Amino acid sequence: MGKSLVIVESKAKASTINKFLGRGYTVKASIGHVRDLPKKGLSIDLENDFKPTYVTIRGKGKILKELKEAAKKCDIVYLASDFDREGEAIAWHIAQTLKLPKDKVRRVVFNEITKRAILNAMEHPGDIDMHKVDAQQARRVLDRLVGYQVSPVLWKTIYYGLSAGRVQTVALRLICERENEIEAFVPEEFWTIDALFVTEKGDEVEARLDRIDGKKVKIVEGDRAREIVAAIKDERFHVAKLDKKDRKLNPLPPFITSTLQRDAANRLRFTSKRTMMIAQQLYEGLPIGGENVGLITYMRTDSTRVAEEALAEARDLVRETYGGDYVPDKPRRYRAKKGAQDAHEAIRPTSVERTPESMKAQLSTDQFRLYELIWRRFVATQMNAAIYENTTVSIEAKGHSFKATGSVVRFPGWTAVYSAVWKGVKELPSLEEGQPLDLRSITPNQRFTKPPARYSEATLIKELEAKGIGRPSTYATIVDTLKKRKYVALEKRQFVPTDLGRTVWDLLKSGFPDIFDVEFTAQMEGELDKVESGEDDWVSVVGDFYRPFKRRLEEVEGKIADLKKGLIKETEKRCEKCGSVMVEKWGRNGRFLACSAYPDCKFTMPLEGERRESYDVKCDKCGAQMVVKHGRFGEFLGCSTYPDCKGTAPIPTGVACPEEKCKGLLVRRRTKKGKTFYGCSAYPECGYAIWDKPVPVTCPSCQAGFMVEKNRKGGEKELVCLECGERTPAEREAPQDDEV
Repeated sequence: MGKSLVIVESKAKASTINKFLGRGYTVKASIGHVRDLPKKGLSIDLENDFKPTYVTIRGKGKILKELKEAAKKCDIVYLASDFDREGEAIAWHIAQTLKLPKDKVRRVVFNEITKRAILNAMEHPGDIDMHKVDAQQARRVLDRLVGYQVSPVLWKTIYYGLSAGRVQTVALRLICERENEIEAFVPEEFWTIDALFVTEKGDEVEARLDRIDGKKVKIVEGDRAREIVAAIKDERFHVAKLDKKDRKLNPLPPFITSTLQRDAANRLRFTSKRTMMIAQQLYEGLPIGGENVGLITYMRTDSTRVAEEALAEARDLVRETYGGDYVPDKPRRYRAKKGAQDAHEAIRPTSVERTPESMKAQLSTDQFRLYELIWRRFVATQMNAAIYENTTVSIEAKGHSFKATGSVVRFPGWTAVYSAVWKGVKELPSLEEGQPLDLRSITPNQRFTKPPARYSEATLIKELEAKGIGRPSTYATIVDTLKKRKYVALEKRQFVPTDLGRTVWDLLKSGFPDIFDVEFTAQMEGELDKVESGEDDWVSVVGDFYRPFKRRLEEVEGKIADLKKGLIKETEKRCEKCGSVMVEKWGRNGRFLACSAYPDCKFTMPLEGERRESYDVKCDKCGAQMVVKHGRFGEFLGCSTYPDCKGTAPIPTGVACPEEKCKGLLVRRRTKKGKTFYGCSAYPECGYAIWDKPVPVTCPSCQAGFMVEKNRKGGEKELVCLECGERTPAEREAPQDDEV
């Protein structure tokens, strides 16, 4: 048998798989996508079934040349990119670009990078799934049609460089509409009456007034609340009713992409992008015991399905560690949500025998924390339910009934491994019906109804998943794009639409209400799923979308002048040069005031009171807060009191200077020739400087305080440690619909 070539997506994965396969195989990496639509131009033939024009991605020429040379020396080429739409498209593009004959190509897929899984995949090769390729191509074409044809509307009305992604705009819509709800919310006053009771033994019971004469209490005025307190504060109370019920709490299903991102955000405070980057490292393999080992299964999945051998392994571990009482009679299996593609297993450890503690010394802090979360969640799925005794107590006097609730753990079950989050539930002291209680204090409290909460990363991803917007591989990219475009800002870990974001959405809502409708976008996801299953033809799906979209686009382009005029607001200010009325306009750096007599008068000035992005940096001249400003050389920090103070400073990176005893921070600077570098803010006392962008990520090998971002020749970004040379691959990102 001749030699075989195996092509995977990343070098880390290639290194691991090469050791499993041994002689007779050459394993090389494509470093993600090799072809894509060009950056410039639509590159979609609208008159010829939306045929896309693909080009080699810049920097991938050398990689393709190496792959072509390696393929010539081999009898069989195994395409082993990830088993999702993006991975299938990568395999197809490689086969097309290398001009591989069909009888020479084999497609292999696996859910985990372990020797068992790899060898099994190699024994059962298949063909490229053209339905998956068509589904990815349809999504790419749809995203390009929207992004490249709607974005210019924003350029002509607001300013050049903005983007309107097909899915990202719907996420922006959710955030803006939630903010509108919050602003329109009118709080309603209500009152509660809270009491503290004491038993003869001195045990305390907190309770709230629940009913008066058997009717549910609702108090809307303070006078009424105080009247009730005055009527019962001297009464003798007793336990009127004691209700105890056991409650079973079943374990949560194993992680899918969305739930992993949500739990990592809530429990570890990771962004979705950070979660996926670390999960990619755990999946592709890390040096464990002298060899690279993949620690988790594939992290882009919407399926809760688990392999039988993994279920058995988890049950054995639970039995040995916690005892037979913790193991259910049958393995627990979880039903996937409606519409799940079910292409992969759930996210789980490749072996539960690799406990987090046994791996801790070989993982970075972030890798350990995420691995522990995944390990615990999976093991908990194969444990018995937790049993709680819930107690409800009614404490009465003179027809006034106070209610107290409490909970006691009777059997921890799965929560012994993966803790459940309980809020406001306490353990009550031992009580009996008829038992007298002393009233120690009773207090009327004024309260107000609260508006709906803003979206956090976790709740936004949950909402996108619930509404069928996007897919597992896109959630992190959607969120990250909104932040990069500065359409949203984070306040207390919650999304707040910026002035720019709200303006963009208002404009798109008036121009394209149907295209960026939540239900319509979810319906399009369903259409793409039908393409993947072979039910629908991708050209028909794109055509059905494009015909009404084109008509709407033509209508909007005919109203550009009106849309732009609608963004201009007259003010009461007068031009300092000619006395004309000043108007609010949009420019590349945000809103500003301009003379309405333009172009005869070109006077402009900053808009007072505008919320500006800021860092926690004080002006070294006057001590005022510094804010982000824009100049011809890019962003910089300027004093918020300008023009009274003209202090400036470079943008900080969040990375401390590594020089011993130096308390400075690394900041972005420019050479006299305009080249960017990063130097210490304590210059000239400290002359530390580097060319590459520092990133506040701890090195997984030597625990150095930061790594630097480098661009490989193949176009892949990676983080590199300057101390030990450790290289950490960045997360693979799908081509974007808004990079215009």
